[in-house]
Amino acid sequence: MAVRRVLGVIPARLGSERLPRKPLHRLAGRPLIEWVWRRVANFGVLDNVVIATDAQEIADVCSAIGANVVLTSELHRSGTDRVAEVASREEYGGYEVIVNVQGDEPFLEESHVSAAARLVLDGWEVGTIAAPVAEAEAWRNPGVVKVVRREDGAALYFSRAPIPFKRDGEPRESELSRQPYLRHMGVYAYSPAALRRWVSLPESELERIEKLEQLRALEAGIRIGVALVTPAAGGVDTVEDASRAESILKSHVSKHSPRW
Repeated sequence: MAVRRVLGVIPARLGSERLPRKPLHRLAGRPLIEWVWRRVANFGVLDNVVIATDAQEIADVCSAIGANVVLTSELHRSGTDRVAEVASREEYGGYEVIVNVQGDEPFLEESHVSAAARLVLDGWEVGTIAAPVAEAEAWRNPGVVKVVRREDGAALYFSRAPIPFKRDGEPRESELSRQPYLRHMGVYAYSPAALRRWVSLPESELERIEKLEQLRALEAGIRIGVALVTPAAGGVDTVEDASRAESILKSHVSKHSPRW
């Protein structure tokens, strides 16, 4: 993969409903977006990493730490739109794969990004990842997105509902630790053509119902491959998540280099 050109884009929006000013929320002395960038910038699978933001305040923080940053339109409704704007710029043209790395995932593994990118390099229009849902509480939780896929790895459906639904009672813990009970992890890799098509599509009915933009692409016939990976420590979406992440980061910094 080293000879193939893979661009990583980290969308960072200042507005957030559950954790105000999330990208700038400080964890163990640093803004969340800095932790994510420092981790992702070290991934060998990515030939270039760019932060895409709608806020000058975030852009200033990112520039100060040496990150490549693009100030994007304030009109974008999703991170995908923000990633597409970066990919459309002349200076970021020519990449075979564009990877959308969520700006609230400080514990993402390089193997996760590599797995999604590999799907696109192997011919899928879009690649993403999933891991066993593991717990009944998570399976029932609408905040945890689930995915079911075909034997060849193609996504069949994404939902906030507990899918696949077991008619004869809830699945046992042993069942939730393997396929077909999978939780979706928000890493996307796109071919440039698939990304352009995705953002050109109107919002779909299923997308409106579930509040999941990947359903727009799926309804339009865009082929999404789903690779199975080991789970990460989890993203930061709430105050509770931030507290948990800070404990992990403080422990890591005390044992290792603070560069992450």
